[in-house]
Amino acid sequence: MNDIDGSNVQKYARFAGLLFLISIIGGGLGELYIPTQLLVSGDAARTAANIRESEWLLRLGFATYLIEAICDITLAWVLYVLLKPVGKNFALLSAFFGLVATATFAGMEHFYFASLYPQSGAEYLKTFTPAQLDSLSMLMLKLYGGGLFMAFYGLATGIRGYLVYRSNFLPAWLGVVMMIAGAGFILKNFTLVLVPAYSSDFLLLPTFVMVIATGFWLLIKGVDVAKWEAKAAN
Repeated sequence: MNDIDGSNVQKYARFAGLLFLISIIGGGLGELYIPTQLLVSGDAARTAANIRESEWLLRLGFATYLIEAICDITLAWVLYVLLKPVGKNFALLSAFFGLVATATFAGMEHFYFASLYPQSGAEYLKTFTPAQLDSLSMLMLKLYGGGLFMAFYGLATGIRGYLVYRSNFLPAWLGVVMMIAGAGFILKNFTLVLVPAYSSDFLLLPTFVMVIATGFWLLIKGVDVAKWEAKAAN
């Protein structure tokens, strides 16, 4: 027996779609747009000035990431429930990878928030020169990011894509897009570690397509309930 039945599976599907769309907004703000407004490459003094002058923006970036993380954790559960009829073990494995990915990225987010501390003017920081404090803030912002752990996201997404492809109650093309996005995450991770000169953000473009396509499909179309029930009955 599955945890849900045909009478409410569509609610789970639409909830997942909503979570996908909220997470792309939170991620776009917290991981991409706001950090780029603060970090000035090669200029620690200007970066530190941006942090001091736009502290609220930095805090907003962290808050939007928290929203994204909440969505990711919830998605790990909802997608497990939806995809379990296709393959329980693979669905569980994708949930594990998704949770580990969120946890590791959350650890990296501490560096982002910690860039505030050198600019706080606290008494214990008086042993550092202003230039050193500026450099510490910039170092924190540069250390921030989940690029070193994108493979976990990639494996979670790729496995989910495989399950969607085999599901029959969701379109196969959506599963293919998810697998491509997962491969992009993995390639981005390993090129960043092994050959950083060849690591390009273009590898992540399929992810944006996947999140938007999956989010809108689940929110508007949902799943084919009859086919989902047939899978769940096996």
